Amino acid sequence: MRLVTELDGVLLVDKAAGMTSHDVVAIVRRALGFKKVGHCGTLDPLATGLLIVVLGRGTKIQDLLMAEDKEYVGTMTLGATTDSQDADGVIVETKPVPELAREQIDAAFQKFHGDFYQMPPMVSAIKKDGVPLYKLARQGKTVEREPRFVHVFAHEINAVRLPEIDFRVVCSKGFYVRTYAHDIGAELGCGAHLKALRRTKSGRFDLQRSITVADLQTKQHDEIVSKIISLPEVSRLRGA
Repeated sequence: MRLVTELDGVLLVDKAAGMTSHDVVAIVRRALGFKKVGHCGTLDPLATGLLIVVLGRGTKIQDLLMAEDKEYVGTMTLGATTDSQDADGVIVETKPVPELAREQIDAAFQKFHGDFYQMPPMVSAIKKDGVPLYKLARQGKTVEREPRFVHVFAHEINAVRLPEIDFRVVCSKGFYVRTYAHDIGAELGCGAHLKALRRTKSGRFDLQRSITVADLQTKQHDEIVSKIISLPEVSRLRGA
C-alpha cells in the first residue's frame, strides 16, 4: 500500500447497502493509505447513496458540509410498524392497509411539509448522558427524547402500489427519513416503516461525481485520488 502523508479534499462515495458509514471510512483509509478521514452525515446500513468523505484539511469543514440540506428517494411499506422504524427492525404492530385514495396519501404527506417537530427514534446516534440512543435501544431501554425542529423543502410521491409508496424528500439537517415514513403511516391510520432509502444529494453535491465502494476496493490508487474534489473547488461549488 502506498502511504500518503498529505491529501486534502472531499471524496463522494456511493455507499452500498449493508455497511455502516464507518465501514466506508475504513475502506477509504485502506484504499488511499491515509488516516485522516471522516464522513459527513451518517447513513444507516439499510441506506445507499451519497456519503461525503472528508480528507486531511477537509475534516475542518466537516460541520459545514453536514449542516446542508439533503435529498433522498425512498420506499415506505404501509401496514407494519417496526421498533427501528425501518426494515432492519422487528415488526411490533400490523394493521390492514385500507383502499387509500390518492388524495388521502397526498394529504398525509402534505402534513409533514415545511416546518414541524420530529421525535428522534431510539435507534439513532443522538446521545443521552454520553451514550448513543441506539446502544440503549439494544439493551431494551427507552428514554425520553426532545423533539427536533426540522423542515421539508420539497416532496414528491413517485409511485403508489399499496402497501408500498415511493417518494422523494428534500429536507434539513437532522431529519430522520425513517421517522418521516413512520409518522406518515400513523397519519394514514395503518402504520408504516421505511423499506429502502437512497441519499441522492447533500448541499451542492450529488452522485454524478461519486465513486462506488466496489471501485474503492478494486481501482488503482491514482484513479481514486483523481476523484477527490479539492478544497478550493469545494468552496466554489458551495458558493463560499
